[in-house]
Amino acid sequence: MANDMRIGGLASGMDIDKIVGDLMKAERMPLDKMEREKTSLTWKRDAYRDVNKQLFEMENMAFDMKLEKSYNSKSTSSTDSSAVTASATSDAGNGNYKVEVNQLASAAYNLSETGISASGSDKIDPDATLSSQKSKFNNNNFNIGDTFTLKTYNEEGAQSETFKVESGDSLNDVLKKISNSGLGLRAFYEESSDKVMIERTKEGNFNSDSNEFLGAEIGFDGSTAPFLADTLGIKNGDNSSGTWELNEKGGNDAKFTYNGEMNITSHTNEYTLNGVNFKFNKETTSPVSVNVTNNVDSAIEKITKFVDKYNKIIEDVGGRISEQKNRDYQPLTDKQKEGMEEKEIELWEKQAKKGLLHSDSTLQGAMFEMRNEWYQSVNTSGQFSQLSEIGIETSSSYRDNGKLIIDEDKLRQALTEDSASVSKLFVGEGETEGIADKLKSTLNETIKQVERKAGKPSSVPSSYNLGESITQIDDEMDAFQDRLNQIEDRYWSQFTQMEKAIQKMNSQSNYMMQQFG
Repeated sequence: MANDMRIGGLASGMDIDKIVGDLMKAERMPLDKMEREKTSLTWKRDAYRDVNKQLFEMENMAFDMKLEKSYNSKSTSSTDSSAVTASATSDAGNGNYKVEVNQLASAAYNLSETGISASGSDKIDPDATLSSQKSKFNNNNFNIGDTFTLKTYNEEGAQSETFKVESGDSLNDVLKKISNSGLGLRAFYEESSDKVMIERTKEGNFNSDSNEFLGAEIGFDGSTAPFLADTLGIKNGDNSSGTWELNEKGGNDAKFTYNGEMNITSHTNEYTLNGVNFKFNKETTSPVSVNVTNNVDSAIEKITKFVDKYNKIIEDVGGRISEQKNRDYQPLTDKQKEGMEEKEIELWEKQAKKGLLHSDSTLQGAMFEMRNEWYQSVNTSGQFSQLSEIGIETSSSYRDNGKLIIDEDKLRQALTEDSASVSKLFVGEGETEGIADKLKSTLNETIKQVERKAGKPSSVPSSYNLGESITQIDDEMDAFQDRLNQIEDRYWSQFTQMEKAIQKMNSQSNYMMQQFG
C-alpha cells in the first residue's frame, strides 16, 4: 500500500495528516525508547574510553617512574663551556672532573696544489664533459677510461674503491662518484680557487701504518692515479725537501689530559668517562673543571607530575563513580532535537549524561587498589619505606577523596640526601615491587577490563560488550522501523477508503437533490 495514492481529508474535511501523525506518535514510542537507550549506551562507551585514556596516560608515566634514572638524573656545569661541555648519565659519579684539551680532532682533507685550469681567465666548466674541454686543463694528459683507486680507514680497518672516468662524464660526475661511495668522503670543485678538495666526513686518525700512503687518511698511489695526481693536482706527498712529506692536512685525533695525570686520545671531539660524556670545542692552556651533581629539580618535576596525574584521576573518575543519575533528563531523540536550539540541546545532554558510570564496580575496585598501593610499605635496603617519609601524604580533607599532597621541601631534602632510597621506594629492589610497579599492574589490568566493556576507537563493535549491545539495538530499530512503515501505510489505506466512501456518498446525495430539483 506504500505506493497507493493518499487522500488527505478532501471529502470528510478531517486533517488526516495530523490524525495519522498523532496515531504514529503512539506507535513510535517503543522506537523512541530504543533510540534513547542506544544514545545512552554510546555515551557510556565514550565515558569508559575517556577514563581509559587517562589510565593509559598514567600507566605510561608509571613506566617512567620505574626507571632509576628518573630519580638519579645528573646536572653538569663547566668553568669554560666555550671549551668543554658535558652531559652525564644516572650512573655518573658526582664531583669535579678536570680536563685539559691539548688537541682537537679534525677530519683529513687534500686539495689541488694549484689551479687545475690552463688559463685563469678561461676556467673549466665542471658540468661540461671532460672530453669536450680537455685542452682547458692545466695537465690534460688523461684518457677517457682511466681508473684510480682510493682507500680510507675506520675502526674496522681499511676499505677501498676503484673509480673510472667514463665517456660523457663531467668533472662533477666523477666527484659525485667519490662522494656517493662507501668510503666516507666528500669531493667538490671550488670555482674561485680553481681547485678540487677531497675530505673525510668523519674526524680522527685511523691509518696507524705510517708506511701506507705516508699515513694518509685518504690514500692513493699517485703513479697509478694520474687523473687525481696530475690532472687534478692532488698529491699524496711532497719530496721537494728530499724527504717525503704528507700533503694531506688534518686527520687528527683529539688529545686531552684528565685530572693532570691521564693522557687520553679520541677519534672524535667527544669522550665518555665514568658516565660523563665530554664534548671538546677548543684547545685549552689550563684545565677546565666540569662539576656533576644530582638533578633534584628534574626528579621533583617527574614525581610531581605523576602525583598530579593520580589526583586528576581521583577527581575525575571518582566523581563519575559517585555522580547520581538525573532521571528527569533522558537522552533526546532526533525528532525532539529538531525543535530545540543548540544551546538547549547542550544543557539538556549535560544533565542527561550524569551518572553514566555511577557505582561502576571495575572503576571502584581500581580506585581502591591504587589508594592502597600508595599507602603500602615498601621494604628495601633504602632508608625510606613510606611515602610520608619523603613528604607525600594524603589530604586531610574528606572532600579530596584521598588525593595526595607533596611537601616539596621534604621531598627535595630526601632526594638531595639519598636519591637512591627514594628510587627504591618507587622502583623496588630485587623481588620487592615498588609503588610504581604496583600501580602500573593495577592500571594495566583495569585498562584491559574497561576495553572488554567499551573497546577502543579502533575496535570493531563485536569485540566488546557495549558494541554488541549497540549493534543489537540497531538491528531491533531497523526491524521496528519496517513495522512502523507498514502500520502507517495501513492507517493511510483505511483513511483513504473512508474518504472514497464519503466522496461516493456525497456524489449520490447531490444526484438525488438534483432529481428532486
